[in-house]
Amino acid sequence: MNKWFFPVLVSFAVTLAGISGCSSTTTTSTTSTDEKDGKPAATSALKGAIKIDGSSTVYKITASVAEKFMDANPDVDVTVAVSGTGGGFKKFIAKETDISNASRTIEEDEIADAKTAGVEYVEVPIGYDGLTLVVNKQNDWVDHLTTAELKKIFEEGSTVKTWKDIRATWPAEPIKLYSPGTDSGTFDFFTEVITGKKGNMRKDASFSEDDNQLAKGVGGDKGGLGFFGIAYYEANMDTLKAVPIDAGSGPVEPNFDNVLSLKYQPLSRPEFIYISKTAFDRPEVKAFAEFYIGAEGQATVKESGYVPFKSETYTRIQKMFADGKTGSHFQGMRGKPVEDVLTAAGY
Repeated sequence: MNKWFFPVLVSFAVTLAGISGCSSTTTTSTTSTDEKDGKPAATSALKGAIKIDGSSTVYKITASVAEKFMDANPDVDVTVAVSGTGGGFKKFIAKETDISNASRTIEEDEIADAKTAGVEYVEVPIGYDGLTLVVNKQNDWVDHLTTAELKKIFEEGSTVKTWKDIRATWPAEPIKLYSPGTDSGTFDFFTEVITGKKGNMRKDASFSEDDNQLAKGVGGDKGGLGFFGIAYYEANMDTLKAVPIDAGSGPVEPNFDNVLSLKYQPLSRPEFIYISKTAFDRPEVKAFAEFYIGAEGQATVKESGYVPFKSETYTRIQKMFADGKTGSHFQGMRGKPVEDVLTAAGY
């Protein structure tokens, strides 16, 4: 991060000991000063406050974009909190936030709730993530896992207790599972694409909405197995090992090229921000969103450890954003390239 960033206050409301069935709130709040390192702060006509909540996966990008945006616009305060994609949508629909971070698309029941509440929204894809399965660095037996094996391990009613229960050649090391919490879009996405049913997850895993806690959990547990966004793996490579996934065509690693090409299946996915139409019409919110999908935001996606779209794709997203169309183009389009969805939407 460059030296012109503003101070960031981060608070975590969960500990690993209380990981099961809980949620966390992580707040980034930046306060500008008149000078930084002896140089005048940037000036801007924009003023106001922007409230953002939702996905811990998308948090890493949005918090960094917020810092850069406030650097250029010191009279705008952007607060970014974490309560999971589902938790964020609840606050968004309750009109408590302006923007909702989401690691999945808004779902049909949330669409219905938003309509009932009179909440219109603009859906903006921001980049790709490769949901990454990780084991402890000391795990020297796992070279890959198949999607069938993942289903056997994670689904409700699973009888897998040790690694030997997965493959007979693996050791009888107890297996401990670490999963995002039930308000997490990553939890929803993983259970749906791996077990075939949203929420289909064994109850004895350790759950948290805070991906940092999950990374620490697996990093401290030789028999641990967990999953979260690729950026959290990249930030913890000293204690974690990524597991290639075989969906039927051989093991594929979760790396930049495989995620961008969607070769890493079924765990590659776009990430989003959702902007309430009421907030969209405010100058500071619209400027923030334009900044997010502009050059600075695109660079931040990569800096944050995720996979930016191609530049021409962002150009199409910018046109869609400028039109201000409300509603979801991506709901029900899981697995399709962002470009194909944009084409279908007329962009």
